[in-house]
Amino acid sequence: MISPAPVMAVDAAPRWVVSADWLHRQLQAGPPASLVVVDCRFSLANPEQGQQQYQTGHIPGAYYLDLNRDLSSPVQTHGGRHPMPDLSQLAATLAAIGVTSANAGEPTLVVAYDDSRLAFAARLWWLLRYMGHDQVAVLDGGFAGWQAAGYPVTTEVPGPQAGQFIPELRPELLVDIEAVKARKDQPGVVLVDAREPERYRGEREPIDPIAGSIPGAVNYPWQDTTDAHGYLKPLDDHRQRWADLATAAEVMVYCGSGVTACVDLLSLALAGKPESKLYMGSWSDWCSYLEA
Repeated sequence: MISPAPVMAVDAAPRWVVSADWLHRQLQAGPPASLVVVDCRFSLANPEQGQQQYQTGHIPGAYYLDLNRDLSSPVQTHGGRHPMPDLSQLAATLAAIGVTSANAGEPTLVVAYDDSRLAFAARLWWLLRYMGHDQVAVLDGGFAGWQAAGYPVTTEVPGPQAGQFIPELRPELLVDIEAVKARKDQPGVVLVDAREPERYRGEREPIDPIAGSIPGAVNYPWQDTTDAHGYLKPLDDHRQRWADLATAAEVMVYCGSGVTACVDLLSLALAGKPESKLYMGSWSDWCSYLEA
């Protein structure tokens, strides 16, 4: 577990990861204007479960963003199971929950959490960074860690806030299928498959119509970034985990649909490679062309 963050002003929050203790201290006197908490809980098997969990109880002041409705766009023939959301719409949603980007005023720190070892919180973490907003962190240990610490939960849903979010896209953090095809076998380029080893090897495929992996990819399962309780492993573990990629000129990461790959991207950022790229369509996009 990454050590708890010290108590400090919101604008001096630790980069990309905060502890339940740190967040609780920030919220004790009421949520600061420069902090917005987002509940990202979701279940691929039951898409309504996350919203139901939020309604049952959530961190005080937290808003809910849904993987399918807010953090993805509708599924098409190609593009994967969780395509890039409409970014204008997402920017409006973020503004409506009080998020202000640095180019529009005092930047808001967004703290995202889930209960799935950061799988969905990391998706929001990546999307915000892609939209030019670095003031974002995930909650170490997620909602279960918050509850285990004895901190309060509520069923009260906060009202709209007045933020202003103007995206400044970072296209260098994203690749599509054509870029993956063109660059994956070049010297200095590494393509990472973040799925479970059995799916990477093509022995099991519970979701997509075709099993297998992209030729040339190496496997770094996303679950290895945290312990069984959803706490990130020590920083040295992240550095050691990616040591073989330290000199890579380009790292591209994919998973099944561009969600859990973001956990590996968070781990890479903690290890010192924040410029690593997401293939958002991932295997679900890649194999959609294999079916044709």
